Amino acid sequence: MKRLLLFTTILLLLAGCQPPELAPTSEEQAGPTTLIVASHDSFAASEEVLAQFEEANHVKLQLLQLGDAGQALNRIILSKDAPLADVFFGVDNTFLSRALQAEIFLPYPSPLLEQIPDEFKLDPENRLLPVDYGFVNLNADQAWFDAQGLAIPQTLEDLADPAYSGLLVVQNPATSSPGLAFLLATIAYFGEDGYQAYWQSLVENDVLVTNGWSEAYFEHFTVGSGGTGNRPLVVSYSTSPPADVLFASDGRTEPASINVSPAGATFRQIEFVGILQSTKHEELAQKFVDFLLSKTFQEDLPLQMFVFPVNADATLPDLFIQFADIVEQPATIDAAAIEENRESWIESWTNIVLR
Repeated sequence: MKRLLLFTTILLLLAGCQPPELAPTSEEQAGPTTLIVASHDSFAASEEVLAQFEEANHVKLQLLQLGDAGQALNRIILSKDAPLADVFFGVDNTFLSRALQAEIFLPYPSPLLEQIPDEFKLDPENRLLPVDYGFVNLNADQAWFDAQGLAIPQTLEDLADPAYSGLLVVQNPATSSPGLAFLLATIAYFGEDGYQAYWQSLVENDVLVTNGWSEAYFEHFTVGSGGTGNRPLVVSYSTSPPADVLFASDGRTEPASINVSPAGATFRQIEFVGILQSTKHEELAQKFVDFLLSKTFQEDLPLQMFVFPVNADATLPDLFIQFADIVEQPATIDAAAIEENRESWIESWTNIVLR
């Protein structure tokens, strides 16, 4: 009887020593951390791809689009003391120096940089890391030129030939990213002593100027407008033909437009991402930068933003392999020179073309 009583007592003592059920931690009780990613209006990614990052890191991404590339960067710089975001995507090489001079980005040497060719790494301190690139070139309506029995122009000089009078539509470099890129291509090609005379020759050849790419492509370009436009040449991108196939309403499997990418006169745009110094989630922001450079995101972006991935291990979609061009000899201008002269170049262009 004593033994039974002793055994029962021991069991009761052991039961009393069992640890209580663990209460959820404060992190578990709280919802996912919100990471705010600011960008220009053209940032896009598949929902399922972004969801992978959110689920893997217990985070909620808040995407904040702030206008075109120049507008977005200006807003980020002006809000330095009242920060809008943790990460900023969308600085390109036409605004690189301005972005770095603002001193608003944290350096971050992502391990994924090992997979990116050096030609895209324009900031030695890794405050802005390359994500994608593309080429601003000319798109031509193949069928229109065939019907007219006219050769498609192949050089910038051709565009000033009277045979192509009234055929070209471009964008205003003061209000359009591809418009600025095309202006820079003409400066790189003709030099500061020659680009003004070249633009005067385009004016005399009845060039049409619009405020933005959408207006030029969808209202005036014969392909993009569905034939209602009357300009068979437009300043656009070497990735526009794949988009033409993907979004075609007639089921065509080949683009109606073709690329014209003159050597030394096709501007290469590179887009960057940076972690803002004001972030309170630096480690999470670093993970997001790594994610943008990863194969998962890099293989998603071509058919989302119609740009090329910088990660050398990323596989291109078939539409890009078939119809998008990588230009081997792009126009090049130093980023510091662009920053120093951008406004004066635009002003000179405006005086020649619009006044």
